[in-house]
Amino acid sequence: MSEPRRVLLLHGLWMRPASLALLGRRLREAGFEPETIGYSTVRGGPARVIPEFVDAAGQGPCHVVAHSLGGLVALTALEQHPSLPVRRVVCLGSPLCGSAAAEGVARLPLVGRTLGRSRDLLRAGCTPWRGRAEVGMVAGTLPFGLGQFLGKFDGPSDGTVSVAETRLDGLADHLVVRTSHTGLVLSPNVAREVATFLREGRFVR
Repeated sequence: MSEPRRVLLLHGLWMRPASLALLGRRLREAGFEPETIGYSTVRGGPARVIPEFVDAAGQGPCHVVAHSLGGLVALTALEQHPSLPVRRVVCLGSPLCGSAAAEGVARLPLVGRTLGRSRDLLRAGCTPWRGRAEVGMVAGTLPFGLGQFLGKFDGPSDGTVSVAETRLDGLADHLVVRTSHTGLVLSPNVAREVATFLREGRFVR
C-alpha cells in the first residue's frame, strides 16, 4: 500500500494558518499535499475544531503535522475517533504531558482568560498514546519565549514547552533539535525531518 500524500496541518495557540505557510511549502516541495486547518484557539478551542479535523481526516488516508496545541488537538481527535485513516502524525513542540507555561498563565488574573477554551487541554495534556497512527515528536532546546518565565520547566525547553513535556508514552520516535518553539515551524532541518518521518515512520537524526 502506497503512503498517503495528503497532510493536514494544525497550528498552535494564538496562531493563524499563515504561521504554517513556510512549512507547508517545504512539504509540498517534498512531494506532499498539505492542507491547513485554521481555527480559533481561544473562542473556539478543541471542541470546535475537532469535528472539522475529523471531517477532513475522514476524506481519505492522510498524515498530520501539528504545532504545539495542534498536537494535543490531533491526538485527542484520534483517540475519540480511532477509525480515522491517519497513518502518521508529527507533533512539533506539543506539550502532550501538560503545559507548565499554561498552568502559569492560568493562575494570573485576567491574563488566564487568554487561554480561552484551550485551557483545560493544555493543562491536562493527553493520555499515553495507544492509537493506530505512528506518532513522532520534534522538541526544541533553544529557550526563546515567555513560557520560561511563566512555568517551572524540568530540564531543557524551547522557551515555551519543556522537552520533558513532549515525552508522552507510546511515541514511535522523539527528536530533539536546537531551535525555539516558533523556530520549529520555520526550520528547514525540521521540515526535512518531518518529511522523513511521514515517509518512513522515523527521523533521520
